[in-house]
Amino acid sequence: MTLVIVIIALALIFDYINGFHDAANSIATVVSTKVLTPFQAVVWAAFFNCVAYFIFKDHAVANTISKTVAKEFITLPVILSGLIAAIFWNLLTWWYGIPSSSSHTLIGGFAGAAIAHAMTVKGIGISWGKIVESDIIFKTIIFIFLAPLIGMAISIFITVVTIMRNVWLRLGIIALVTILTVFLFDNFESSKMNENLEKFLKVDKYKKEVKETQAKKEKNPNDTTLANAYNIAKGKLDKAIPNFNKIALLVDDFDKLGAKNIAKQATDSGWLKDIEASRLKDDVRNANDFLVLEAKAASDKAANAEFKIAKDVTEKYKEPLKKFLAKEISADSTLVVMNAIYPIKNVNTEKVKKKMAGFSIEKALAKDIDKADNSMIIWGIICTSLLFCLVYLYVEKIKTPTAFKIANMFKKLQLLSSAAFSIGHGGNDAQKVMGIIGAALIANGTIQNFSDLPNWVPIACYVAIGLGTMSGGWKIIKTMGTKITKVTPLEGVAAETAGAFTLFFTGQMGIPVSTTHTITGSIIGAGATKRLSAVRWGVTVNLLWAWVLTIPVSGLLAAATYYIVHFFL
Repeated sequence: MTLVIVIIALALIFDYINGFHDAANSIATVVSTKVLTPFQAVVWAAFFNCVAYFIFKDHAVANTISKTVAKEFITLPVILSGLIAAIFWNLLTWWYGIPSSSSHTLIGGFAGAAIAHAMTVKGIGISWGKIVESDIIFKTIIFIFLAPLIGMAISIFITVVTIMRNVWLRLGIIALVTILTVFLFDNFESSKMNENLEKFLKVDKYKKEVKETQAKKEKNPNDTTLANAYNIAKGKLDKAIPNFNKIALLVDDFDKLGAKNIAKQATDSGWLKDIEASRLKDDVRNANDFLVLEAKAASDKAANAEFKIAKDVTEKYKEPLKKFLAKEISADSTLVVMNAIYPIKNVNTEKVKKKMAGFSIEKALAKDIDKADNSMIIWGIICTSLLFCLVYLYVEKIKTPTAFKIANMFKKLQLLSSAAFSIGHGGNDAQKVMGIIGAALIANGTIQNFSDLPNWVPIACYVAIGLGTMSGGWKIIKTMGTKITKVTPLEGVAAETAGAFTLFFTGQMGIPVSTTHTITGSIIGAGATKRLSAVRWGVTVNLLWAWVLTIPVSGLLAAATYYIVHFFL
């Protein structure tokens, strides 16, 4: 337990360092254009970093981070080593004023420590593809370059549209782009809700079981045990899919029905009966230290043997739990039956009873659906576009436009664009630490999966990154705000708005991207609209080297750290 506390403390320290390391991302342009003083800017950014807690409810990025490494190799020493390496690299790059990615530092550190651990346990011949989730790593690496390019393209677009002389054409383009953007984010919402529903009904789990057992059956066609396992998995999937399809139709009408009504209809229709006992079973056995046993199984042969037995035997918990849910037997009687199947520890009896008493399949489904609701983001996009349109009309049709008035207008709009980017930064970067803490709690057996993450974790992460932002990262602010290109208020608005959109977009997809890379690309795009020579490409090339080296260097540092930590633990 002490090690878990140390890891959580270090994770929050990393989050704090991330805040002042990345403070420049949100405020460099508002400081360089003198819209706000440095102190005002960091307070402004810190506040909106914390606001992200109320907007990014699905924690998709955090979930991705927690799954970077295969569950078998997620141990507390691995997480500890990754954090130590990430903190060291972040402080080093901050000291030299290099805007490296905190995100990639954390991912590289986590993966590097896991690879070192796997080689220690399984030997150097083990494939890296079995240690880390290659799809996540691949997406992360791709977006090292793709995120800044997206930010650059959007920044160029905003700048070009703004300098158009025909105001009506300008407004028409803004309206069209807004409609397309809202459509895009609405599709993200529907896709994410269906994904959460799939996980809730364990459709994704059953599909995986069917695929794995089928592959084994094909290799051993005469093995009756494998054939039986395949049939069981196929039966579970065949039961789950029709219910998924029925509830998915209700999810399509989320805007009308809402999460609570969808969950109520699904419960009243009996579509959740097949999963109800299964989910309660998971809660019950986890309250009986099932997760602790699973965590020990990775490195302890005796615990592994016991875990395999418990995994199979406790499946039979479902039968008495079905009777309990149907109110055919009492909680005490259910406990007696479950004890006969697999003993519940005396110290865990009250925890198990509490889980049973507080269980509600309806509330659980509503919570999972509601997580994917991004209506606040959609309305934020609509309101921002409307504000831009009204400002353009006011300045150019009601007031006589002058260079001073237009510059002053964009100085005021920078407050809005900086706030939007700060929300995106909080929603992206605070979640990465949430993912690490979540992985630590899972490895320790405290929670079953990421969806069970306690509320104090996101609150603590958002507060830590907010406090860190208030501390400022003045060396990097100088690099971002003045060394890449001279930023005007117009270009500041374009860069921050482009960066915010990119972060909202990738956040919805659950892709951990670098806010540093994103805003850098956006600033370059805004500066390049004047002329290509306005961008100091020499500085940009140096930044690219930092981007490329961050993951491998932090991975190597974490691997070395792991061997030191492993020696003592």
